[in-house]
Amino acid sequence: MRLGFKLIAEAYSPTEIVDQAVRAEQAGFDFVEVSDHFHPWVSEHQHSGFAFSMLAAAAARTSTIELATGVTCPFIRYHPAVVAQMAATTALLADGRFTLGIGAGERLNEHVVGRGWPAVSERHEMLRESLEIIRLLWSGGYRSYQGKHLRLEDARVFDLPDPLPRIAVAAGGPAAARIAAELGDALFVTEPREDLVTAYRQAGGGGPRYAEVPLAWASSEDEAAESARRLFRFGVTGWKVQSELPNPVNFDAATKLVTADHLREQFGCGPDVERHVEVAKQFVSAGYDQLALINAGPDMEGFFDFFTQELGPALREL
Repeated sequence: MRLGFKLIAEAYSPTEIVDQAVRAEQAGFDFVEVSDHFHPWVSEHQHSGFAFSMLAAAAARTSTIELATGVTCPFIRYHPAVVAQMAATTALLADGRFTLGIGAGERLNEHVVGRGWPAVSERHEMLRESLEIIRLLWSGGYRSYQGKHLRLEDARVFDLPDPLPRIAVAAGGPAAARIAAELGDALFVTEPREDLVTAYRQAGGGGPRYAEVPLAWASSEDEAAESARRLFRFGVTGWKVQSELPNPVNFDAATKLVTADHLREQFGCGPDVERHVEVAKQFVSAGYDQLALINAGPDMEGFFDFFTQELGPALREL
């Protein structure tokens, strides 16, 4: 099992995100992953830097820790040809330490270019075509593609790394897990769902299985739970809501009645290492072997110390 750290780009400035990547390497994490968003989730979030710029800067300031997007939607706001180029360049700058996390996206980030927001079945078709285009461009040479939704005309990515980046495909349901098995190299989830691992494996997927583990470290459980409510209350709405609302004000309205106790049910909150291990163990038991730890607590430096001294060693024993 490998342990990673979630860089919360909505809650911290781009410079702070890069500093946290450096600090994560010092603390002993194996990888970091950062969300690729245009908007933040809720009004308390006041940041949303460009993921690939932050990853390039982190690559220049680190030497061993792996870097990933968690995750990039490769259609609507981007074209998959641009994603193929961005990912290839980032992998080169990171000397092979980059994983491209890919997913079907959220209206929150994709509606901004004015091209609408398709139904989930159409988004899965577009995800499949995007992955095919990225793979095609990474095979070298000039390439063209004519799909139901996406086109590529006489395009070539000139700077290709060797080896190519791993592609981890995000799944909120079995259909996407099967796409991950067919066209990806790894699975990426945000819930401890064994059924997604089952669907991935039954479809032939044998790669790493990434999961985001919700934690909030603070000197008291109450302080940690309130920080988690402030920063991550959008997460309790469920994926069908998360993927559909267009702006932070909508998430503020949808989460108006969410309390710290709601977050306490999902997050490991406070200073007790056993509670954090209990939350992480759900993901390990469900079949995930690449755990990206979220810290929704108010003290990031305290969390890094906690990870180095207590949490990291305890998790590596699972």
